[in-house]
This record gives sequence, C-alpha cells and structure tokens, in this order.
Amino acid sequence: MMHQVANAETLDSGWKRLYRVGGVAALMAGVLFRRNIAAEIALFSQRPSPVTVSDWFALLQSNRLLGLSYLNVFDVVNYALVGLMFLALYAVLKRANKGYMAIATTFGFSGIAVYFASNTALSMLSLSDQYAAATTEAQRTTLLAAGQAMLAMNRFSSPGAHPGAGGYMSLLLVAGAGMIISVVMLRSAVFNRATAYVGILASALDLAYCVAYVFVPAVDSELLAVLFIPAAGLLLMGWHIMVGWRLYQLGRREVRS
Repeated sequence: MMHQVANAETLDSGWKRLYRVGGVAALMAGVLFRRNIAAEIALFSQRPSPVTVSDWFALLQSNRLLGLSYLNVFDVVNYALVGLMFLALYAVLKRANKGYMAIATTFGFSGIAVYFASNTALSMLSLSDQYAAATTEAQRTTLLAAGQAMLAMNRFSSPGAHPGAGGYMSLLLVAGAGMIISVVMLRSAVFNRATAYVGILASALDLAYCVAYVFVPAVDSELLAVLFIPAAGLLLMGWHIMVGWRLYQLGRREVRS
C-alpha cells in the first residue's frame, strides 16, 4: 500500500544537490535534447534521411553532425539526462513507495543501458571512415554488410520505423519506469496531479506502441510509429519540463530533515 507524503518539507536536505542536478538534467532533456530530435532536424534540413547503407556512409563523410543526428546520437545524451532525472526522482519519491520506486529506477537504468549498447551512431561513423579508406571492392562489400547489420540493431531513424531489439527493449523499460513513477506521484504531495497525469499519458502511449508493434503486420510499422511516437514525445517533453522545474525548486528550497 502506498503511503501519502505529506509535503515537500519532509524531504531530506542532504539530497538537495541531487535534486538540482536532476532538475537541470530533466529540463535539458525536455528543451535541448528531446527524444527523437532527429525527426525535428529532418524537417529543417534540405537533405533527407538516407535509405541505403552507402547513402549513410556518404552523409557521414560529407556532414558528420547531420548524419550522427539522423542516427539519433542526441538520444544517447537524452537518455543520460533522463537517468539523472530518474535518480533524483527516486530520492524524492522513495518515501511515497520505496519498493515501486526501486522497481521503476531499475527499469529505467536497464532501459538506458540497453539503449547505450544498441545505439549505432558512432559505430556507423567508424564504418563510414573505413569505407572511405577502403581500397578494394571486397573491403567495401564487407563494410556495407556490417553497416546493414548496424542499422538493423536500432532503426527508428530508418525507413519502416522498425526499432530493432535494442530500441524496442529500451523504449519498453523506460516507458514502464515512467508509468510507475507517475503513478507514485499521485500518492505524493511533492508533485501536482497534472505532472503525474502527463507522465502517465506519455508512458501509456509508448507502452501502447510497444504492445501494438508485436501484433501489427510489418508493413504497418511506420504508420504505427507515426500514430504513437510523436504524441508520446510531445507529452514527454512537457513531463520532463514539469518534473525538471519542480526538482530544481526542491533543490533550492530550505527543507527540514
């Protein structure tokens, strides 16, 4: 049974620095390094996202920053910032329900670790450099095959919107963490109910995508991503900003131990 946290003044003053760090990280995740920011960059770029592996290699040679952006390298930064936010939220909400917050934090960090391991941006950059330096057709063929394997690991940025095993598991785990944390928020007076409901809705959309992806035909995966991912991303942006501002306030507040 969850226990109601009476008010923010019961928080341990020893965690104030972590609250500030987590708050700033959440604000940065919501404003600067939003999830799937590559889709936003693509709207303003005159160069479309590549389709073939050779096109990826060419883009990475001509414009590394844009190519890495399309490969979601900024999502690595986003997940790192979200990890700091999860840590601060555990410190804030553990009095509301320590068990659920332990589960949520474990889910969150597991999902982040999976994403770090499965993101292919830097690996594709390395293969692109090797491809540019290759002197034989056999070397190029081998590198193209390796690049295709890299893209198959996490393909949110590729045609068809297939997440790959790593992208799917990281999304599922982080969304599960967000759902649990948002539900715990409802039992705490530290965060308002609007923040909790925005988090619940954002996580629900991500979880709905994860469930639906298993059952829909492969040809419909791109439509499925369009239906769920942008709306979830917009709500997550709002949730991160709301959580970040509240954490930052807690970090600046004089609290009694």
